[in-house]
Amino acid sequence: MTNIIPVMLGADLNCYNLARAFHEAYGVKSWCFGRYKMAPTMYSSILHYTALPDLEEDETVIQVLQDFEKAHPDGELYLMACTDRYADMLIRLHDRFPRYHCPMPPKSIYQEIQKKAEFYQECDRFGIPYPKTVVKTGPVELEEVQADALGFDYPIIIKPSFSSEYFMHEFEGMRKVYVSHSPEESVQIVKTIYSHGYSDKMILQKMVAGGDSNMRVLTCFSDNKGKVRAMCLGHTMVEEHTPTGLGNHAAIVTEDVTKFPVAEKIRKMLETIGYTGFSNFDIKEDGNTGNFYVFEINLRQGRSNYYMTGAGLNLAKLIVEKYEDPGEDLQVCTQETYWHLIPSAVAFKYTEDKDLVEKARHLEKIGRSSSSLEYRYDEMHNPLRFLIVKEQLRRQFGKFAKYYPKPENAQ
Repeated sequence: MTNIIPVMLGADLNCYNLARAFHEAYGVKSWCFGRYKMAPTMYSSILHYTALPDLEEDETVIQVLQDFEKAHPDGELYLMACTDRYADMLIRLHDRFPRYHCPMPPKSIYQEIQKKAEFYQECDRFGIPYPKTVVKTGPVELEEVQADALGFDYPIIIKPSFSSEYFMHEFEGMRKVYVSHSPEESVQIVKTIYSHGYSDKMILQKMVAGGDSNMRVLTCFSDNKGKVRAMCLGHTMVEEHTPTGLGNHAAIVTEDVTKFPVAEKIRKMLETIGYTGFSNFDIKEDGNTGNFYVFEINLRQGRSNYYMTGAGLNLAKLIVEKYEDPGEDLQVCTQETYWHLIPSAVAFKYTEDKDLVEKARHLEKIGRSSSSLEYRYDEMHNPLRFLIVKEQLRRQFGKFAKYYPKPENAQ
């Protein structure tokens, strides 16, 4: 299958993970387009990267992809989005690119689940648990965000319902998720977000007890008929804690998805609504009750998607061999594997679950581990790539020392 040409919108780790999956599966290079250069894809020999500062404009994306199509008349073109913003664009625009195989959900269900507030309504339909939530539509008054008015105590979580719009309005101190410790702080956080141009709904949510290792990540892949064809569950060891990276997975141990009851409810929801392509769910186990709560759905593969490829479910093979396949088989990950973006020394130090650390150590020892950035093929005879990967890994020691909230409790 040498005529496979992967095309990606993005430049970050998500993009590199996908490009690596395609290279491992089919030995092909990917073509990646982003707004600017980013370290994860820099100097790589497994992809061609082009920086276009105005790529987030619809007209630019349309022109770039149509020109690329004309330049590759004989290729089998596979088009993927690697950020929320690009996913939004492809969902709206992919009928403009009929030659591309584009594993994305249809526009008809876009508003139903893309925004957190609307997604929670779907969760209610299918009995999928999520944290107690209050939705606001603009700046709030102090009495609106008192604990009695919300129905849950402080501290609370505050986050925009429409992530892709939110990140279009950058400002100093911007965070992916905010923790508020008082009504006064809540008023200020919400005011700040709306004052910088964000216009959609705001989520105020009960905080679920527990640290990073209480998190799970579930990735599903649905074919073009809406049948779920693959599922993989990851148990988060530790997350990133930089202001804009908060919540991104840094190390994961996969678990048997067939033993995770929430997964079956999610599968039923996806198939009922006719979802197609990748879906990615953030889920947390309450440290007090042991109950699981779903936080959100991403309408694409997650940034840490190599945890799935490393566990034996290569994302590129799913895209090429399952999306338009008439079969109905369901591939699931049942074995434990260890994936990490950061050095193992950092992952083991800052993971607070000692049993999970020992499990990861064992998996690494017996060869059931993978690292997104450390791809031997890409570093061989490529000193610039080798150096930039080593520098990215080295910097993780400083980032965790600076941003991790409770280093005194870490391993």
